[in-house]
Amino acid sequence: MPELLPHEKGFHVSWDQLHRDARALAWRLDGKGPDQGSWRGVLGITRGGLVPAAVVARELDIRMVDTISVKSYNHQEQRDPEVIKPPQASFMENGGEGVLIVDDLVDTGKTLQLVRDLFPKAHFATCYAKPQGEPLVDTFITEVSQDTWIFFPWDMALQYVQPYRGTD
Repeated sequence: MPELLPHEKGFHVSWDQLHRDARALAWRLDGKGPDQGSWRGVLGITRGGLVPAAVVARELDIRMVDTISVKSYNHQEQRDPEVIKPPQASFMENGGEGVLIVDDLVDTGKTLQLVRDLFPKAHFATCYAKPQGEPLVDTFITEVSQDTWIFFPWDMALQYVQPYRGTD
């Protein structure tokens, strides 16, 4: 059998699955905040963390929601991450203590490491985690192998896909 390209070993996540996983993430985080179990706010890492952050904020009734925009991919090629939009100053207070930082995925951990350096006291949560990045996330739902490419619903269109092992 020929070796698969990274994007050919895919884990396809539907809108329904992402919603279920983001709700499961919220349930795992419920009552775990430092302020009598509550979180001071939710910070979504854009773009991938926008949807799970919104779901988590809704499920936990958190009204303070902001984003930090970090760019670390150019299509499917990973590069050094950079902050291109910081959050409001109140999220940065006290090292981010009481802030829940949400992303869709931790892959190599480069993006989370950059944000963790800015918010050393924040709690980091993702729906999906790969082994290289897993040590940087505090709470996650599903582990995915390092060589799997995750296809999120915002990247997909409905079309026919060939079976993994041929067509006979």
